[in-house]
Amino acid sequence: MEYRKLKDQDKDGDTNDEDVESLRGKAISGVSLKPLATLGVGSSDRSKWKRKSIVTLALTILTSSQAILIVWSKRAGKYEYSVTTANFMVETLKCALSLAALARIWRTEGVTEDNRLSTTLNEVIVYPIPAFLYLIKNLLQYYIFAYVNAPGYQILKNLNIISTGVLYRIILKRELSEIQWAAFVLLCAGCTTAQLNSNSDRVLETPVQGWIMAIVMALLSGFAGVYTEAIMKKRPSRNINVQNFWLYIFGMIFNAIAIVIQDFDAVANKGFFHGYSLITTLMILNHALSGIAVSMVMKYADNIVKVYSTSVAMLLTAVVSVFLFGFHLSLAFFLGSTVVSVSVYLHSIGKLRR
Repeated sequence: MEYRKLKDQDKDGDTNDEDVESLRGKAISGVSLKPLATLGVGSSDRSKWKRKSIVTLALTILTSSQAILIVWSKRAGKYEYSVTTANFMVETLKCALSLAALARIWRTEGVTEDNRLSTTLNEVIVYPIPAFLYLIKNLLQYYIFAYVNAPGYQILKNLNIISTGVLYRIILKRELSEIQWAAFVLLCAGCTTAQLNSNSDRVLETPVQGWIMAIVMALLSGFAGVYTEAIMKKRPSRNINVQNFWLYIFGMIFNAIAIVIQDFDAVANKGFFHGYSLITTLMILNHALSGIAVSMVMKYADNIVKVYSTSVAMLLTAVVSVFLFGFHLSLAFFLGSTVVSVSVYLHSIGKLRR
């Protein structure tokens, strides 16, 4: 029922936006709408554009460097640090950043109903589900690099667009346009083309294990993303930092359990931060800021932000990997990444024209 309400709210919101757009530049009963510009409408548009530009640039840099830092943090092909402790530190840092942002808001605006941390059980009880899904997905992203390189990971990561779109259709009952379905087909073709390997007996560069892990990650990311967006937009007035805080609290709890289950002996004998380096620290900082940036996109921006950041990130990751890891930028990879970029763009256009 909550998803149905959310869907209805989205429809109502879309109608209102279209009504406002249709009134721009026109007059109603002979009354000009130009005075609206003097009330700060133009300033508001510029502010939104500036915010979207900053979020797009930040998300592009963070996304492109994410896979590079994970691969770079390896020593002799393995992680010397505990990946569970690294994930725990990521959630802790994201929680601290959310609290810092809230503290600033409390100083300037005071404590209100929408920005205070105190909440009800019904509001908090929904956060463990996406937190647990993100835990599994974040752990898998470390182990997938045993089968795929950094540029290939950036390509395969786009499979979550398909899972997200299908889950939107199933869970939120949102219609998918013909353009979006065509974009899904192109996306699959682009991912496959980018993985073609002409220098080996294997047809695809990434083995079956890598593809399975990529598909599982896409499903987990898609479901967690749809669920989290539904939570955040269910109460639009609720401060995003409060929503993030509770999500990250449960993320810390689940990661602490993972440490006990998977790496308790290593942490007890060698210490919590054993094997950490400067690259590891930068990787943790990158992951934390990426999580904040994605939540900002969900709350304030739109899908086109992800389109630009995803497309440029694939190219940046490939170029940097050439110099750092000796990656061979083949024609198949170039064509595949181009097809993926076009499919991502078509998916966004299909959403806008739906």
